[in-house]
Amino acid sequence: MSSIKVKLKEADLNKIKEICKSFDNKEGELINVLHKTQEHFGYLPAEVQEAVAQELKMSVAKVYGVVTFYSFFTMLPKGKHPISICTGTACYVRGADNVLQEFKRQLDIEVGETTKDGKFSLSCLRCVGACGLAPVVLVGDKTFGRVSPDGVKEILEQYKD
Repeated sequence: MSSIKVKLKEADLNKIKEICKSFDNKEGELINVLHKTQEHFGYLPAEVQEAVAQELKMSVAKVYGVVTFYSFFTMLPKGKHPISICTGTACYVRGADNVLQEFKRQLDIEVGETTKDGKFSLSCLRCVGACGLAPVVLVGDKTFGRVSPDGVKEILEQYKD
């Protein structure tokens, strides 16, 4: 997984310190700290991970290990409208791969990438627990059920801002 090099401003470092302090700078709170930090920054580039490691007095390797283990965390910025295609069994059997291919075609990006204008990013996830609506697509926190490749354009139209 690649990462983007960013230069942290003093305000960013102070925000990381504030988040870590809100969890008493405890190593055992790493996942909570990372959730809050990603909520603030949108992603967890290496420089942010280094600052978290320093505040929690732990190795950067341990922080990186957690960030790369859990699929919720990302080291790349997401688009304004992150799109996630469920590829769990029910969704896959009902054509999620065809829906994914259509999103890739229309957005001209691959899974894990963000469109040049920063509007959309594309990812897959295992199961959203809405198997009766398969195949399921999430755009941000909005759920679209029974999506067909023909419905992809209609979904994207809703986010043309």
